[in-house]
Amino acid sequence: MNANQTRKKVTIALFVATFLAAIEGTIVSTAMPSITGELEGIRQYSWIISIYLLATVITTPIYGKLSDLYGRKKMFIVGALIFLAGSMLSGVAQTMNQLIWFRALQGLGAGALTTIPYTIIADLYPFEQRAKVQGWMSSIWGIAGISGPLFGGLLVDYISWRAIFYMNLPFGIAAIYLLATSLMETLEKKKRHIDYAGIITFTIGMFSFLYVMTLIRDEEGGGTSAIGIIIGLFAVSVLFFAWFARIERHSPEPIIPFQLFRNRVISMANLDSFLLCVINVVVIFYLPLWIQGVYGKPATYSGLAMIPLSVAWPLGSILAGNWITRKGLRFIAVAGSCFLLAGSIGFATMTATTPLALFVPYTFLAGLSFGLSLTSLTVAVSSAVGWELRGSAVASNNFIRTLGQTIGITIFGLLLHTGSAGQIEPNVLAESLHTIFVGVAALSVLVVIVSLSMPVLKHAEQQQRNVS
Repeated sequence: MNANQTRKKVTIALFVATFLAAIEGTIVSTAMPSITGELEGIRQYSWIISIYLLATVITTPIYGKLSDLYGRKKMFIVGALIFLAGSMLSGVAQTMNQLIWFRALQGLGAGALTTIPYTIIADLYPFEQRAKVQGWMSSIWGIAGISGPLFGGLLVDYISWRAIFYMNLPFGIAAIYLLATSLMETLEKKKRHIDYAGIITFTIGMFSFLYVMTLIRDEEGGGTSAIGIIIGLFAVSVLFFAWFARIERHSPEPIIPFQLFRNRVISMANLDSFLLCVINVVVIFYLPLWIQGVYGKPATYSGLAMIPLSVAWPLGSILAGNWITRKGLRFIAVAGSCFLLAGSIGFATMTATTPLALFVPYTFLAGLSFGLSLTSLTVAVSSAVGWELRGSAVASNNFIRTLGQTIGITIFGLLLHTGSAGQIEPNVLAESLHTIFVGVAALSVLVVIVSLSMPVLKHAEQQQRNVS
């Protein structure tokens, strides 16, 4: 088997694994009414999704570092097997508590599927080809956004909600087989240090912080006892993060090498990614709410209004992959930020009488921006360091993106007001959403500024340096 055939097989395996991780959020959300109906756990509704995200966020940088130490293939297979075990157990869950624990296990494996594929692509392909392949990889998230609700609805309606978990097994096994038999790695054999103290302190600190975010977002968390828990957990997170930072500064193999952030490409790309993902989650969650709550349209209209975003995102990713070598990473990032600013200004000027047709150009511009910007930033981060730090660099970027989404939905959620007595009042909702979208427009201006501050890198690989 020649090198090109081998590389194609590995790439297909990575595409499949990324798709499984990407579709998991949207497809499970579609099935939640059926799941809570059968397992009688409506009060635990949010934890089915939250626990999965918590586990994924926590393990993302850990897998990135371990892949630098022990190889991409080994850690990918470990993560994929954990993900599949969690999927299988979730499919057989008989109670909501069981499903929550099994979803946590699934998330522990998903951290590998969301990070290591980007790192392997960066290892396999030279810069000119890497940009195109990572563009296709990024477009998978947009495709999953389109197909997840539709596919999930079909499985729930015609088979069972359990099928959404079982379907991961054949595709996941095929991906593992292709990667195991096609990807060849050579690692220097030496005794390797595992930063157990860093892993433990980071896990406790991050879980406490994200749990605080979940409690703040929870509508029922307004009592005195809840406030006490929030303050206590926040104090725990600060304490363990401080301890984690001290450990990392002295560890010979830190989980998150802080010297990465001395690299201007990585630091600016991470800041840009954080802001983009804050905006991204607000747009995805609150535009459908505007359509249903302010316009009074059914859920079908929300799905239709979001199609331009879901189509433009993969289009932007593909265009970025094709343009990066000709236009440069900074040009693509700036162009994406300008499209985002235009779309955000459109959202900020909406009123209850704005025609629904205007959602098409606004959401299209937002989707195009996410595709262009996030793809170019992924390429920038993966090209800014050598092999030995690439896994950690990509993992740090993915971690910061997910953190941006978590913080974004929490902070802007505090500005959301739907009315009194549990009833949606369109005028009240429209006013609060207008405030939120004005905030999004202001953040978009900041994204433009940060993008303009990116180093001029037409060929990022020429700028590779081992950070000191």
